[in-house]
Parts: sequence; structure tokens; C-alpha cells
Amino acid sequence: MVERGRVAEPGNQRNRGVTMTGIIRSFQEGGVFMYFILVFGLFTIAFLYERANALFFKIKEVPSNFRNQILNLLSNGDVIGAQNLAQSTAMATNAPLARITAIGCQLRAGGAGDDELQARMDESLSREISSIDKRTGFLGMFGNVATLLGLLGTIAGMIHSFAAVASASPADRATMLSLGISEAMNCTAFGLIVAIPALVAYAIFQDRTDKLVGGLTENTTEIFNDLLFLTESDRAAADVGESKNAALGNRNKSNRHPAPNLTV
Repeated sequence: MVERGRVAEPGNQRNRGVTMTGIIRSFQEGGVFMYFILVFGLFTIAFLYERANALFFKIKEVPSNFRNQILNLLSNGDVIGAQNLAQSTAMATNAPLARITAIGCQLRAGGAGDDELQARMDESLSREISSIDKRTGFLGMFGNVATLLGLLGTIAGMIHSFAAVASASPADRATMLSLGISEAMNCTAFGLIVAIPALVAYAIFQDRTDKLVGGLTENTTEIFNDLLFLTESDRAAADVGESKNAALGNRNKSNRHPAPNLTV
């Protein structure tokens, strides 16, 4: 058993060396388009790492009791407390919903009206969605371009192959034809090696993005409705005060000038 293990070890190393040498040789035989595919492969790896880190680790959701805590504070009229809670949650979790909630509470605490509150929260929501969705579409583009480059390399290899066969001697035609076909197939293979992971990652990241954006939009609407119905802007309070004052003024006038007695 020991001797077999010792004998097999050099063979394994030799096989690994042949495999690596074969990959390098295939890359060199693939033609000039292989270098373009390599560039897109490196971009794919970089964007895949960045998007995975952002969508699955960096962007987080608020705690499950976040909205209940906001509701309790707003119900008690403590808008500043709700703002402080949202800001502390945003700093602790880096959750987009907490940042949007903090902006809404800050506006409401400053006496912003309903229209201004809706406009500013929509602006904040749009910024957060753009931050979540950015650079994801590049993976789909990289996959499509890598496939097209592989196809282009295949066509170029076939053109070179038939051109070489046409001008070569009968003894060299088989060799020239096999070299052209090898170039074409290698370029196709490497293009697919880059394209398949890029397109699979794009589908996964797009699904994650849709879930994050959908949940963020729904939760933002709920927080906006809470701010709208559980708090009151300074303008609304002023309008209510003016209406009450007007009603009191009309009542006082009616008391001062009673209606004339028209009975005969």
C-alpha cells in the first residue's frame, strides 16, 4: 500500500502539470480573441465579488420589531424619539429602510407638510434603490459579450483554417485544418467558461435585488402612512387653529348682534 502511494504521487503531479500546460496551450491556440475574453473574465470575477458582498452581506434589513417601535413612539407623539431610533438603527445595521425612516421623521419633526414628506421620502427611496441595483446588469452584459467573442473567435478560426487549406500543399492541409478548428473550438470553450458563471450570477443577483427593492418599497409605504396618519404637520395644525378661531369669531359676532325679532 505504501509503495503504491509512493508510485502514484509523481503520476498525480505529472497529470496536474499536463492539465495546466494544456490549458495554457489551449489559450495560446485560441487566437487574439482569447485575450478579450480573458479581460471580460477578470471583470466578471471582480463584479461578482462586489455584488455578492453588497447584496448578501453589506445591505441588511431592519430588526423585525422596528416598525412596532416606530409606531409606539409616533402614537405617543414622540417624533424626535422615532427619529433617534431610526438613526441609531441605520448606523448599527446599515439598513436602507432605517435611513428613509429617519429622513421622514426629521421632516415631520420640522413641520413638513404631507406633500413635502411624500416627495422627500420618494427621493430617498429612489436613491436607495439605485444603490441596490447598480452594477448588477453588467454581469449579464459580460456574459453575452463573452459568448459573442467566443463565437467571433470561432468564425475567425474557421476563416483562417479554410484560407490555410486553400493555399497549403496537399500534405499540410490536414495539419492546417486541424489547427484552425482547434483555434475555433478553444475560443468557443473559453467564451462559454466566462459566460455561464456570469449569467448564472446575474440571475441570482437580480432575484436578490428584486426582493430587496420590493420589500423596501412596501415597508417605506407603511412608514409613510404611519407618519401621515399618526403625526400632524405644523401647517395642518395652523389650519385647524385658524378654523377654530374663525368658528369662535363667528359665534362671538352672532352673540353681539342677535337676530331681530320680526314677530308682529
